[in-house]
Amino acid sequence: MNLRNKSLFTFLLASLLFFFASGFTVIGHRGDPIKAPEETFQSFNTAFSEGADYVELDLHVSKDNVLVVSHDKNLERITGTPYVVSQHNFSELSQLTQKNGEPVHSLDEVFAHYKNNPNAKFLIETKKTSKGNPQNMEELLKTCVDKYGMQKRVMFHSFSTKSLQNEAELMPDIPRIFIAGTIKRVNFEVLSYVTGVNLSSKIITPEIINTLHYMGKSVYIWDEMNESPKKWNTVINMPIDGVVTNYPATGNEYRNLKDKSKSQTINQNVYYMSNKDEPIYENPYRLIKTDKSVHPLDGFHITNIVKFNDKEYVQLGENKFANSEGFNPDYELSELRPYFGAKAIYRSQQPNNYLYAEPKKSSQIIDWMDTNKAEQIQTVEKNGGNTWIKLSGGWIQAKYVLIQLVDENYLGNNSKLSYHSLPVTQRFRNIDLLETEKSWEPVQNKQLHNTILIRKLQKSIAPFVFDIENDSINHI
Repeated sequence: MNLRNKSLFTFLLASLLFFFASGFTVIGHRGDPIKAPEETFQSFNTAFSEGADYVELDLHVSKDNVLVVSHDKNLERITGTPYVVSQHNFSELSQLTQKNGEPVHSLDEVFAHYKNNPNAKFLIETKKTSKGNPQNMEELLKTCVDKYGMQKRVMFHSFSTKSLQNEAELMPDIPRIFIAGTIKRVNFEVLSYVTGVNLSSKIITPEIINTLHYMGKSVYIWDEMNESPKKWNTVINMPIDGVVTNYPATGNEYRNLKDKSKSQTINQNVYYMSNKDEPIYENPYRLIKTDKSVHPLDGFHITNIVKFNDKEYVQLGENKFANSEGFNPDYELSELRPYFGAKAIYRSQQPNNYLYAEPKKSSQIIDWMDTNKAEQIQTVEKNGGNTWIKLSGGWIQAKYVLIQLVDENYLGNNSKLSYHSLPVTQRFRNIDLLETEKSWEPVQNKQLHNTILIRKLQKSIAPFVFDIENDSINHI
C-alpha cells in the first residue's frame, strides 16, 4: 500500500488485522511477599488469587540432595535459625518454620501440593556458586519435573550461565531465561542456549527489547515494584513479555488494561492540525498528564498507534502519548493547510449538512450545520481519502461546505497564502468566493504576485518536526 496516496488513518483502518494485543505475563516474585511470608503456600496462593500467571521460587540443594525452596542459602532471615541449606539434611530443615507457621518446603512438596491445579505455574530460579556448584542441581530438577509431569507448567531462570546450559541439554523444551543486571552480560554465546532474558528495569529500553525480539528471544523485567503508578506507567509502555514483581495484584491490574488495547508499530512524520493544545499522557491507559502538550501545527515522528477504550492514541516518544485526533501525515500538510484557520459555511444548494461524531464513524449523525452561518474550522483530518473538518457541533466532509479563506495569521498559518501556494490542479474548488474575495486585494502582475505569495509562505510556514524530548524544532 502506498502511504502517499492514502492517509495515515485510512491505512490504519485498513490494517486492523495487523494490530496485536499487547499484554504480558505477570509473575509473583516469591509469590506475594508483601502479604505473606515469601515462598510459602500462603504466599503462592495469594499471588495466584491476585491474577499472577506464575509464581517465582528459588532453589538450593540440601546435604542429602533435596531441592529446597528458599532464596537465601542461610535460613536465618526467614526462620530465625542460622542453618545453611547445603550443610543440613532436609529432615532438619523441614523442622524450621516461617512467621505464618509453614515449614521450609522442598520443590517436591510444592509440586505435590499444586499437582492438581493446572493454573499453578512456576518460574524456578536455580541458585549456584560462581564455580557451578552444586553440580547435580539440574539433574535433580529434571527428576522432580518429570515425576510430577510439570514440563508445561514451569520455566527456568538463573544468573548462572552454567545452570542454563545444563538445563538446555537436559530439558530443551522448557523455557530458559537468563537474569542480567547489566546488558554487558547478554552476549551471543548466552543467547545461543536461552529462550529469553530477564533484565533489570533500570537498564531496559524499547530498543533493547526490540533487538532481542528480533533475535527470537522473550524479554522479562524484574524489579521490586512499588505501587506507584509512575513506575508501572513506564513499564507497561514497553513491549515486554513478562514482569517479575513483588506486587502481582498491581501487575495484573495494569496487564488487564493493556490486554484491552491493540497496538501497531508505525514510523511516520505527522503534523497536528487542530486549534487547541492537546495533553500528552504517560500512557493511553491511565491518562496521567505529563507537563508537556501538543500545540497547533507541531510536527512529530510517531512510532505506534494504540487503540484503547474505542479511542486511538499516537505515541510521540518514550512514555508520551496523545489522542490521535487531528494528526495527519507530513505529506498531507500542504493539501490540508488551507483549511487551517479558515471558516466553513453551509449553503442550501450543498448536498447535506450532517455533522458526525468522528470521521471513522460516518454513520453516526449527531447534529447538522445551520444554513448561511460561517463557523471556525477547529480540526482538520484526512480519512478514507476524504478531508474532514471539525466544527463546534461535530465533523463534516469538507466537500459538503464552502470554505472561507482568511488572509491573516492564525496560529502560525495563513489559509489564503496556503491555498494559493498550491498548484492550480491541487486546489479544492468549493471556495465561498463572495466572502473570500472581500479581503483579497487583486494584483495585476500575476507572476509577481504568485512569487511573493510563495516566498512569504515558505518563510513563514516552513515544515518542521518538533522534538518533544528537547523542546526544539527540527527542519525536515
